Amino acid sequence: MPVMGKKERLILILATLASFFVPYLTSSITVALPVIGREFSLDAILLGWVMSSYILSTAIWIVPLGRVADIYGRKRLFILGIAFLTIGSLFSAFAWSAISLIIFRIIQGAGGAMIFTTSVAILTAVFPADRRGWALGITLASVYGGLSMGPFIGGILTGFLGWRSIFLVVVPPGLIVLWLTVRYVEEEWIDARGASFDITGSALYAISLFGVMYGMTLIPDLVAGAWMVLGVTVFLAFLRWESRCGSPVLDLRVFRHNVTFTFSNLAALINYASTYAVAFLLSLYLQYTRGLSPEMAGVILVAQPVVQSILSPSAGRLSDRIEPRVVASVGMALTAAGLLIFSFLSDHMSLVFIVMVLILMGFGYALFSSPNTNAIMSSVAPQYYGVASSMVATMRAIGQLASMAVAMMIFSLAMGRVEVTPEIYPRFLSGVQAVFLILFVLSVFGVIASLVRGKIRLDEPVGSTIR
Repeated sequence: MPVMGKKERLILILATLASFFVPYLTSSITVALPVIGREFSLDAILLGWVMSSYILSTAIWIVPLGRVADIYGRKRLFILGIAFLTIGSLFSAFAWSAISLIIFRIIQGAGGAMIFTTSVAILTAVFPADRRGWALGITLASVYGGLSMGPFIGGILTGFLGWRSIFLVVVPPGLIVLWLTVRYVEEEWIDARGASFDITGSALYAISLFGVMYGMTLIPDLVAGAWMVLGVTVFLAFLRWESRCGSPVLDLRVFRHNVTFTFSNLAALINYASTYAVAFLLSLYLQYTRGLSPEMAGVILVAQPVVQSILSPSAGRLSDRIEPRVVASVGMALTAAGLLIFSFLSDHMSLVFIVMVLILMGFGYALFSSPNTNAIMSSVAPQYYGVASSMVATMRAIGQLASMAVAMMIFSLAMGRVEVTPEIYPRFLSGVQAVFLILFVLSVFGVIASLVRGKIRLDEPVGSTIR
């Protein structure tokens, strides 16, 4: 373990704890979805929105809030993010309907966006290049810890205390992190003090993202095309506005002539788009098709992210010494292999074999994520850490949302908007297989994007990056 100063240790602890909460609130609820669905009489599409509303909110807020952090301070926004996440969790625990739960999940998502957009940027600013990959690996290990412990904790809590307890357990540690940050973190990171905030660009970005993602979930309805066209049109307007804005919410110059940054972000987007729905799909499969309890489903799902958590620091450290492109590409290829195997999922596939495939994918995730994040953050000059951190979080959120949109789209085509009952199980399983096949194809493009990103010198930002 590298030697750290007092400030570095404190920042790493707070970033690691906060980074655990955000994925936990996604992964823990996967095993509770069938129970929530029965309580509120929801179909598979609405169940998807219980997860997707959280991710959509995160994706919409990340870029604008990243700019807010640059202007007003990353510490301030980090504190606000913890507060939103904690309050949203408290309210979610007392949701009285599916709509109220989705609204409170949106509040959680805004808090998650503030945490994601500040924690990586703060770590990158505090840790030097020779230890940055290790620090990012620790934080990503916490992210995967949230993913790994989420299904297990969620299954136990749902089975013994009900699904609402999943949210209540976040409140006490959230308050602790909030107090520690306010009390002991003295430094405020402000790289764009006095700059104006691009309200128009932020609005265009939010509308475009909502239009595309919401449209994907409405397929095959005809109105889906209208929403997607609206989203794409507004996104083009967003790009045009940002290229002319004096103080853009997203500085497009950071993408120009920086192949490493651009393709590393593209690889991250595809990676999350091709993998995020795996836990959602397998949770429903294990409980519906195989008849397992939430607790048992959580135990099985824990295999993949546990491997991620254990190996991520080592993978990050490895990317400090070896070209990140090589490490990340191998990881993405292993993930693709796992997705291909799951496209042949059946109602009699061995549970032990499923666990082995999840372990393989966990190994692939670890090899990809830490090195890829290291490549993104190391490919820009310090004044662009805020933008780069926002893009890391944005690619994660958009990729996750796209993954869920694909799953909901296929379910809509395979089953329609009906509650999942035993007579629907054969169509449900066919839909699961189709989604895994689509995710495999996506992951192949992810391997390509990872390979063509080019090399990067880890001791300083690439020369092509603007300074």
